[in-house]
Amino acid sequence: MHASLKGIALVTGAAQGIGQAIVLRLADDGFDVALNDVPQKGQALDSLAEEVRAKGRQVVVVPGDVSQEEDVKRIVQETTEKLGGLRVMVANAGTFRMGSLTETSLEDFEQLFAVNARGTFLCYKYAAQYMVAQGRGGRILGASSVVGRRGGMEYAAYSGTKFAIRGLTQSAALELGRHGITVNCYAPGPIDTDMLRFLRKGRADKATERGIVTPAAPFNAVGSDGKAEDIASIVSYLASDEAHFITGQTIGVDGGMVLS
Repeated sequence: MHASLKGIALVTGAAQGIGQAIVLRLADDGFDVALNDVPQKGQALDSLAEEVRAKGRQVVVVPGDVSQEEDVKRIVQETTEKLGGLRVMVANAGTFRMGSLTETSLEDFEQLFAVNARGTFLCYKYAAQYMVAQGRGGRILGASSVVGRRGGMEYAAYSGTKFAIRGLTQSAALELGRHGITVNCYAPGPIDTDMLRFLRKGRADKATERGIVTPAAPFNAVGSDGKAEDIASIVSYLASDEAHFITGQTIGVDGGMVLS
């Protein structure tokens, strides 16, 4: 196991899937962890907190909506006060809507940007403010997507939010590097989660309506879906001491869906 930047990590969207896997990996790496998700997922957060404690790490649950500025300010403040600092921010929270440009409502468009783009911006902003003031560097990570590296059919709004996260990441990296803070994002492809199963059902239903036969095998180089733990391993590395010279990057974890 590589050496990790020991300290405190805050993970948003932690209640399930990729977020949950990231939390458990960072706890294994020696981090104390603050767990965030929307208040409706409090029971799942509490259960995850017990798993973290069983690993011998400190943990705090900080529910809130990342699209709301006051919530994000409070989440970061509670994390630093209850755990004693902040070394790693993982802005993992996101929402998903599938739909073509002509089918997507303005309401869905604005909701996607509120959670995915504005939420990531707020997490980056308030984590950065604390880390700069703290003066000990840090790691900031966000969640882009394979469709944040190349647009896809029926992802117009969602893809736009994930491209936005890449631009935010690059700009933040330039601003924060002199403070010893790296800023990167990970770009998942097909990862075996509830979201992927929901997506595939939606696509299959639409294909059936249109009389289209969809391919049975995953459309990537390795021919299989990834696991949430595959994303967690990249986050683990980018949060480590070893990754001090990597910043402003979008790391694809997609099985070779985007090879250029």
